[in-house]
Amino acid sequence: MKRLLLFVMMCASISLVFAQKKGDKVSKVITSEIKWWGHKVVKTKASSHYGSLKLKSGKFNFDKTVLVDGEFVIDMRSLVVADVSGDDQVKLTNELKGTNFFEVKKFPTAKFHLKKIIPLANSEYNSTIVGDITIKNIRKTISFPANAHITQFTVEIESSKFSLNRKDFKIFYQNSLKDYFIKDEMDIQFKLSTQKVDNERPL
Repeated sequence: MKRLLLFVMMCASISLVFAQKKGDKVSKVITSEIKWWGHKVVKTKASSHYGSLKLKSGKFNFDKTVLVDGEFVIDMRSLVVADVSGDDQVKLTNELKGTNFFEVKKFPTAKFHLKKIIPLANSEYNSTIVGDITIKNIRKTISFPANAHITQFTVEIESSKFSLNRKDFKIFYQNSLKDYFIKDEMDIQFKLSTQKVDNERPL
């Protein structure tokens, strides 16, 4: 029994060490902007919509001065449609937040876990961002070009406009012909910046 207890304690200690190795410093996002676009199959001004979302929280984890990863939570309840106003805006916003699309009452947040920033030899974008995005509890690995600048613990990222397939996240009309008139691809673009690290994780 004593040997079993000792083994359990050793495993717990090892797990704690690995958890702490994830990063000893945290740099928090202080400014952010997220834009989205959705399109009908026939792209015209009247059949394309766009708007914004807000970041609920965001941070980058560092091990000493090396960026380990990033963790970001998007407030899906903050979704705004920007290209229409009045009753049309209210109707479309409620529809996008409803059960046929993002179901924000059931899934109030989406998440993005940044895993890698890969240098990219390109005149327009200097990096490829690789990570896992979770929408409606469905996780997919994605990658996209971006301009990323890291100085000590300060991070600035501005992404390209990139696409997600809405059907990968079960975002579609149920048993309705309306769904055939909506493009599967929805476009996203974001930019964010952090403040300098001023805290350390306890040992």
